[in-house]
Amino acid sequence: MTDRTAEAFWIIGPGTGEVRPCPLPSAEDGTVTVRTRYTGISRGTESLVFMGRVPPSQYATMRAPFQEGAFPAPVKYGYSAVGEVIKGPAELIGQHVFSLYPHQTVFTIPAEAAVPVPAGVPSARAILAANMETAVNALWDAPPRVGDRIAVVGAGVVGCLVGYLAGHVPGADVVLVDIDETRREVAERLGIGFAVPADAHGEADLVYHASATEAGLATALSLAGFEAEIIELSWFGEAQPTLPLGEAFHSRRLSLRASQVGAISPARRSRRTHRDRLALALRLLRDDRLDVLLTGESRFHDLPQTMAGLADGPPGVLCHRIIYP
Repeated sequence: MTDRTAEAFWIIGPGTGEVRPCPLPSAEDGTVTVRTRYTGISRGTESLVFMGRVPPSQYATMRAPFQEGAFPAPVKYGYSAVGEVIKGPAELIGQHVFSLYPHQTVFTIPAEAAVPVPAGVPSARAILAANMETAVNALWDAPPRVGDRIAVVGAGVVGCLVGYLAGHVPGADVVLVDIDETRREVAERLGIGFAVPADAHGEADLVYHASATEAGLATALSLAGFEAEIIELSWFGEAQPTLPLGEAFHSRRLSLRASQVGAISPARRSRRTHRDRLALALRLLRDDRLDVLLTGESRFHDLPQTMAGLADGPPGVLCHRIIYP
């Protein structure tokens, strides 16, 4: 690697990846060059991409901001990078910034795409910003109210962050619901309740679903109270889940609605930009308790093996952090 080249992780086929050298564009006015310190793996989405399970109908929608290549492969994909500015405007040199960039050792991007990591947020934790942004958008789409009974089904990173944010609403009773009993400790650390599906109480005022499983979505529907709203945060890829929309779905007048981070919620779209939302997500990461969501780390050059291992769905993994040389 030279000052004009970098190394990047590419998916070259279903379940197969490699680290490749890549040229760096020349630094120009209005750009910054960033030396990567950490990236995060968004396990659910990136596993689907790694395994080649993006439906052709979603190729355009699922493009990451700085993706190269095309689905299914070869493709350079990812959107959670934190690094140090080494070239660019004088006021940014030496700052640590977050960018929606794939896994790459050094990269050059427009300066407006690099959001400074605020004081009080360790760079190693700032990789959670993309997931926190998804959680922020979910609460903009369906704001919890004072005293609400709230169920969050699926204790992955996004579900945990949704529960964490909802738990700050005065009087709210927030329960994280998951089949993995080990997530109880995570919920306790975040200051919210926990239940396995069989023990979860119904009559929720608001349900967020983030398990990306058919059974989880059925659980979300079963926990919703009369005229409650279920917000779907999962992306199922090629899967076509079967839903129990018979039974009491109509008599309880339930609403099922999607939330997706690609567009800012209509409730804030006229007054917030994507950069505003991402900057907010970074500020919300000041709480040391959120480190409970960082469950593993490995080296950049081990990414081909790391991604293959994570795609197999090992238990206990939340956000996996990649460390750069």
